[in-house]
Amino acid sequence: MTTPGFRPTHVVPQGGLPAWESPDPSRRTVPLDALLPVQLVDRRGDWGRVVCANGWSAWVDGRLLVPVPQAPPAATSPIARTADPRPLLARVEEALARYRSAAEELAAGQLDGESFRGRTQGQRIGVVVDGESLWLYDGDHERWVYCDGTRLSMFAAERDPALVQPEQARKEPGRSRGVREAAPDGHEPTRLVTYDEDGRGDV
Repeated sequence: MTTPGFRPTHVVPQGGLPAWESPDPSRRTVPLDALLPVQLVDRRGDWGRVVCANGWSAWVDGRLLVPVPQAPPAATSPIARTADPRPLLARVEEALARYRSAAEELAAGQLDGESFRGRTQGQRIGVVVDGESLWLYDGDHERWVYCDGTRLSMFAAERDPALVQPEQARKEPGRSRGVREAAPDGHEPTRLVTYDEDGRGDV
C-alpha cells in the first residue's frame, strides 16, 4: 500500500542496498531491493534516511542512492546539462601535474623523501580509460564516477557511511573499503579490496 503523498526522490541502485535501523553500523536491518523508489528525508554525514512507499523507513549509505530526474524545465527555461565531466577532468589533470612535478624534482635530487611525502600528502588521483568509457576518482566526495564522454554518473563510494564530513573523512587514518557497484555500461563490477595503513591491499 502506497502512503498518500509519497513522491520518490531516489531509487536504490541495481545491486540493492544494505540498510540500518539507525545511523549505526551495528544496527543492520532488512536490505532494500534493487531499483526500489524511496524518498530521502534526512542526511547525517554519509548516512541518509529513506522512506519507502509503504511508510517503512531505514538508514542507508546516501551516496549510493540514484536521484530521480526532476520535472523537465519550462519551455521558457534554457536546456541545461548536468554532471559535466570537464571540471573534474581538469582537477584530475592539475593533481597529476603537481604529482609529476614533485616526482621529477625527487628524481633530480632537488627533493628528499620527506619533502616529497610532504608535497604529495593528501593527493588522491584515479583515472581508468577503456575506449569511450572513463572512470574518475572524485576526491571531494570520496567516490568513483563513470563518464561516457558527455556526463558523469555515480559508480562506487569508497567508504562505509559515516557521521563525518568528507574533509574530516579524508584525514582519518586506517582502513577504507571499496563498494561493489556495477558500471552503467555492463563492465565488470569493482572488486572489494581492503587497504591497510601502508597502502597494501588484499582481495
